[in-house]
Amino acid sequence: MKIKKLFADKETEYSEETKLIQKRTDLDLEIVVNENQIFDYINSSDDPIQKGKTCLYITQNRGAIIKDCPGTSYYTCCDYTILHTGTFCTMDCSYCILQAYFHPPLLRYFVGKDKISESLDNVFSQDKIFRIGTGEYTDSLIWEEISDQPSFLVKKFANQNNSILELKTKTVNIDSLQSIDHNEKTVIAWSLNTERIIKSEERNTSSLKARLKAAKKCESWGYKLAFHFDPVVIYDGCIDEYKKVIKTIFDYVSPKNILWISIGSFRFMPHLKPLIEKRFPDSTICYGEFILGLDNKMRYFKPLRIQTYKGIIDQIKKYAPEVTAYFCMEDRKVWEECFGFFPKEEGALGKILDQSAIDHCKLKPVP
Repeated sequence: MKIKKLFADKETEYSEETKLIQKRTDLDLEIVVNENQIFDYINSSDDPIQKGKTCLYITQNRGAIIKDCPGTSYYTCCDYTILHTGTFCTMDCSYCILQAYFHPPLLRYFVGKDKISESLDNVFSQDKIFRIGTGEYTDSLIWEEISDQPSFLVKKFANQNNSILELKTKTVNIDSLQSIDHNEKTVIAWSLNTERIIKSEERNTSSLKARLKAAKKCESWGYKLAFHFDPVVIYDGCIDEYKKVIKTIFDYVSPKNILWISIGSFRFMPHLKPLIEKRFPDSTICYGEFILGLDNKMRYFKPLRIQTYKGIIDQIKKYAPEVTAYFCMEDRKVWEECFGFFPKEEGALGKILDQSAIDHCKLKPVP
């Protein structure tokens, strides 16, 4: 992480987590009385988004720590549960929705392990399977180098029987996870793309080869794995390039240790386009054949999505026919054209993924 400025509110000034972050970043800590002073500092930049990636604000989560994935109307959701531990990211992907989601964009770390533990204990006591992840509003492992948050969560999940933790990343920050008795309750997941897209659109991320080498290490430590092709970017030759990536996955890891592979195409709110054009002037990612979807996001023309998905799915089935593959936010026609079925009832996709978790991890089936 390339943090250049470290802020904290008065309530978190003396917490052990704050002290650890300050020690590991080796930065002076500036105490904030009013958040507006940080906002003014960031917004004074010609590129507030980039500035926000270099400023870390240590604070508390004053909202819900655990929440349901908001999903999108008209498209099928997997019923994921979000563990809200921080916001924004130090990496810089052209397509990232977070640069248009937070106003102003600011890297936040939420202290408060006691509150997280209390919220998780409530989840762990329920007669229900939960798939919980920290990668919705941030990258799960950007914090690994400056805090003990990832290792704390792995240890916390190890001692229960109804939930799995998914840590999703584009980094190789896994060293602190090596010696933990995770009890097969944590899944380490990587967002993947073609080498062309990683090079042109994913600034400051690890290479494809580095991500897969890290996955191989985690597999050797007994962790289960997952991979996410989201966003799939459509361009000339992309199907062959995605097929190459999928083949390469299985040069490094075994299909039997993969819980699932998700697939979703590039989609964006219309107001993200001018941000991409300004911040990534060489990018052509937002100039494809898009139409406005039912969720008011720009989506590739459906026949293009189906054609691309079919190529990706065929390759997954070729190398890993038993691995659960699924769509993130797609409609009935796309499901039926590509998979030959549609998860019809409410929550059906979530139940499929819950069963995959039960089959691979040490979870107790719900009575």
